[in-house]
Amino acid sequence: YDAFVYTPIIGDKITFHWFVNDIFMVFFFAIAGVEIVNSLSPGGALNPVKKAITPLMATFGGVLGPIGLFFVLNLIIGEPVFVRGWGICTATDIALAWLVARIVFGKNHPAVKFLLLLAVVDDGIGLAIIAIFYPDPYYPVQPIFLLLVAFAMGIAFIMNKKGVHKYAPYIILPGVISWIGMYMSHLHPALSLIFIVPFLPKTGKIVHDYSAHSLSDAVGVSTLAKFEHHFSPIVDFGLFMFGLANAGVSFAGVNNLTWIIFISLVVGKTVGISLFTYVATLLTFKLPDGMTARDVITAGVIAGMGLTVALFVADVAFTDLALKGSAKMGALFTAVVAIAGIIVGKLLKVEKVKDDE
Repeated sequence: YDAFVYTPIIGDKITFHWFVNDIFMVFFFAIAGVEIVNSLSPGGALNPVKKAITPLMATFGGVLGPIGLFFVLNLIIGEPVFVRGWGICTATDIALAWLVARIVFGKNHPAVKFLLLLAVVDDGIGLAIIAIFYPDPYYPVQPIFLLLVAFAMGIAFIMNKKGVHKYAPYIILPGVISWIGMYMSHLHPALSLIFIVPFLPKTGKIVHDYSAHSLSDAVGVSTLAKFEHHFSPIVDFGLFMFGLANAGVSFAGVNNLTWIIFISLVVGKTVGISLFTYVATLLTFKLPDGMTARDVITAGVIAGMGLTVALFVADVAFTDLALKGSAKMGALFTAVVAIAGIIVGKLLKVEKVKDDE
């Protein structure tokens, strides 16, 4: 396995692991960026921001809850060297959360949109955490090269104003320049398209549903929506390759760090989301129509699945291979939340909305 993942394919640096993490993940985070842009656009779940106060507060609970629990658990059963793993506990896997939520609630239940909004903003915060707190320790940050990222954004802005309505030029020119800027700055280049995606033309139909879309009638569909439609299937398939490149750890590596991350994700997310949502209602902000406290608790449990983003953060959080493996096991174990979410939904008697309702 190590030979397959880490043996250079081209030169002495380009391995399967490098290609997946530094090239493929660019598009994974770009799709997450599209969802954030869509949610902020007119008609999106975050526009106007006032109507999204409750899920936004829930999001912060879903980030602060796991972080707080991580540090408490680390004081009790952890070690000082584990501290760098705190960012792993902030992640929510958008794709899996959406899938499990549809099974539990039905695709038209308001809790599904609540959870998706939470997951999108959660991962937006995760992107910032990766960029700020997890630069490569072997290569100190070189901020001067971020000027290349700013230059790329300027090019994308001009292309937008000049009416470039195909997404390929945005990826090939400013996207590549942004990638080079991030790489030379020693910040993770997987975040490079995040700075370009907001400039993709949004005139026309903007897709606000995060499920798979059929754009067979492409007339009037925005460039942003076309980019999402064409790359979402690639990203979905590529997540298997991501798992193959990053999830190869030994069960022998399970230790207290594994359980700290697992408990922080599962328990911290549930408690944090539920508590902050309750505080929001005390402040007179409302839940989406048709959503109850039982739905909030169930959504909190489902949000405990870190997986994809958690694995990514684990990979950049630790340089020690043993600690990296232990942290990844904690993220992988959260897959059981898929079953736990369904069980909790049954126990709390969550009412599933039928597809035709």
